[in-house]
Amino acid sequence: MLYNVNNYIYCGKKYGNMQSPIQEIKNRLDIVQIIGEYLKLKKTGVNFRALCPFHSEKTPSFFVSPSRQIWHCFGGCSEGGDIFKFVMKIEGVEFADALRILAQKAGVKLKPIRPELRTEKQRLYEICEMATKFFERQLKESSIGKEVKKYLLARGLADDSIREWRLGYAPDTWQGLSDFLVSKGYKKEEIIKAGLAIKKEDDKRYNFYDRFRGRIIFPIFDLNSQVIGFGARIFKEENEQAKYVNIPNTLLYNKSQVLYGLDRAKLEIRRKDFCILVEGYLDVIMSNQAGIKNVAAVSGTALTNSQLLILKRYSQNLTTAFDMDIAGDLATKKGIDLAQLMDFNLKIVIMPEGKDPADIIKEDSKIWEKVITNSKSILDFYFETTLSKINPEASGNKKEIAKILIPPIKRIQNKIEQSFWIKELAKKLKVSEESIIEEIKKTKFESSGLTSYFDKTKEIKIGKIPRKKMLEEKLISLILKFPKNIELIDKNYLSLFSPPLQEILLKLQKIQDFDLKKNNQLKGLTDQTLDLFNYLSLKAEVETGFEEEISICLEELVNLKTKGKLLELSESIKEAEKNGDTKSTERLMGEFDKIAKRLVKPR
Repeated sequence: MLYNVNNYIYCGKKYGNMQSPIQEIKNRLDIVQIIGEYLKLKKTGVNFRALCPFHSEKTPSFFVSPSRQIWHCFGGCSEGGDIFKFVMKIEGVEFADALRILAQKAGVKLKPIRPELRTEKQRLYEICEMATKFFERQLKESSIGKEVKKYLLARGLADDSIREWRLGYAPDTWQGLSDFLVSKGYKKEEIIKAGLAIKKEDDKRYNFYDRFRGRIIFPIFDLNSQVIGFGARIFKEENEQAKYVNIPNTLLYNKSQVLYGLDRAKLEIRRKDFCILVEGYLDVIMSNQAGIKNVAAVSGTALTNSQLLILKRYSQNLTTAFDMDIAGDLATKKGIDLAQLMDFNLKIVIMPEGKDPADIIKEDSKIWEKVITNSKSILDFYFETTLSKINPEASGNKKEIAKILIPPIKRIQNKIEQSFWIKELAKKLKVSEESIIEEIKKTKFESSGLTSYFDKTKEIKIGKIPRKKMLEEKLISLILKFPKNIELIDKNYLSLFSPPLQEILLKLQKIQDFDLKKNNQLKGLTDQTLDLFNYLSLKAEVETGFEEEISICLEELVNLKTKGKLLELSESIKEAEKNGDTKSTERLMGEFDKIAKRLVKPR
């Protein structure tokens, strides 16, 4: 169902006999709670802060103001806004989708419009939801579905888990799901776009057929627990088909950006401050069933940059429970290397041989708890497994050990920790630390394809802010911090500022005993100017500044205006000289000298 989000809602006007949905949602939701579902916020004074999720940084520059219900990054990206802007950016959705997500959280019902005007994306959400219900019903009511349920129960799944995770069964028919969805008014082309059907040009009989047939279905959810895709496991394994199949990437689903179960795990990950990453759907469900809920799965893809960026919103501590050895699967190894480069604190669960988490939990959930508790840091894991297989005393083995252990040491971002492991390796190989450092310098990441990513993670794209704008904003934020200095901005200085900032300054001049903590003192400002004022107020609270800087900023603004006038005169002088107009040249040069004397010398 699409919702009416045209201009009169954007402008916050009345919606029938009530407030606009936007304002009602804002009134019901707290920005700290909403952003806190995505990021680990830390209270600092009256505000909250976190590492910015929109650019790479090590020092938190992302601030949330509960009193103003806004957020802003004062670091590299300078992004900011309200809860709608945050959800749009963090989820990568348009305004209509952010409105729907937040309305659901706020319990606000939105006015539907005609079905034929629903967006393509919304239609795909509906198709995924309808398909989930179809698969659930097949599991519950069909004769083969009941066999599938017995199989799932035998694997250790509880009946409640099957319901909670909405598991289902796709009947072994060519068009069972497609016929059902077409009967509900969806077009074949839409079903194909949702990834649930396949069109095959060279087969006239079955040119349109269901992607999943005779398979156990695992719905895949986005961070708001909406179904966006499906994974499927073969039921009768005597068939010569792939054991697991996922839908392809669609408008809703991108396998490199989704982690199975993260929608349910995110709050627990933040609470426990670490995420356990597993490989399969059943691993996640069984772990939840055992009471360990800070678990998500990569589900059919190598660990990617995008997935790691999402995980970093919740915690920088990552424990992997992959089937991995030191040589290991290259895709798995690359994901671990990426996590190290992104400065995750990595631990490795040492799995009992030949078993995955689901197997362990079925046998005894206490063993699963124990192996998590006994997980080893990534470097401990590398050192122990390498040195247990290769004797450092044997001739020629030192070089082989160094070849394995130096790259993960190089990837350590913290220099103190890196220094510790350099000493450890030097001790184990009985060589000097200097020789290890030299080898680290020579080691490159080209072989694993990580050099270009490493460079990108260090890169912060800073938009070029005009100096005048920067000075204006700095000056007003300082005046908000030190209100008595408003008297310095007399009518001679007022013209230096842009119209919205002039409006703010004129209002401030009329307020006696201005208090930054009170956010209702500037009534009558336009919405756009009020947003600007709230941003500058937050800037005043979170950025350091000294009262003396106000005069310096004013002098700089005067100089900028003067330099602008001198530049104009310089161009006019050139034009007069070109035309041979001696009289005008002399007059303009006299004016130039007169104005140049107004330039204030820097302090």
